[in-house]
Amino acid sequence: MFELIAPFFRHLYERTGLNFIVFYDPHEFGRFVAGISISLQLIFWSLLLSLVIGVVGAWTQRSQSAIWRGCVHAYIQAFRNTPPMIQLLFFYFALGAFTPSVDMGGYTQPIISSFVWAVISFGIFGGAFNVEIFRAGLDAVPESTLEAAESLCFSRWQTYTNVTLPLAFRISLPALTNNLVSLAKTTSLAYVIAVPEMTYVLNQVWSDNINVPEMMLLLFLYYVLVVTLLATALHALERRLVLPGYGQ
Repeated sequence: MFELIAPFFRHLYERTGLNFIVFYDPHEFGRFVAGISISLQLIFWSLLLSLVIGVVGAWTQRSQSAIWRGCVHAYIQAFRNTPPMIQLLFFYFALGAFTPSVDMGGYTQPIISSFVWAVISFGIFGGAFNVEIFRAGLDAVPESTLEAAESLCFSRWQTYTNVTLPLAFRISLPALTNNLVSLAKTTSLAYVIAVPEMTYVLNQVWSDNINVPEMMLLLFLYYVLVVTLLATALHALERRLVLPGYGQ
């Protein structure tokens, strides 16, 4: 693919001065592809962690223990009411200072990398919203449905995993889609702790080659494409899983 597009973009630069160097220089192209890979991995793992936290947190909110419910409420208030960049810096610089390092033969490297800290931070941030989204979905499940599960001798956990959670997930999908799309965009903040995702990589490229407008345009189009594909997939899932009478 690189061999096919490189002549065109090199000619474009020579004729117009538009320097999309990542498409005709092998070194910069490699950095660009690596940035795409890291960015997509960061989005995937952050969304997945936020969903897991949302499901577990919504379950815990319905716990009979006031202590567990209080812990979840405190977590939601703490991470929903602080900026994601501040949380990212807190995890990386504050908590990261207490994590052990390993000797790599002449230098030390933290056990938890900046990429992992970014996933943890974004996952916890998005999870705080997902807990409330899933809680609202669980509350929307009719009492008669829960009574029917109890009449079949389902345990509390079986009722949650087999009845209430699947229904709540369908009901919550519109709000969940909005939060996941927003979280995907938030992952671009990972550049502040030197995670080599797209924003960080293209920042390096335009610093080296003084082609800020071209790389900013490329970064803008990248996120338009990625977020549009994510939103389209989630909306398709929403239409696929819709149930008449639930969440309509």
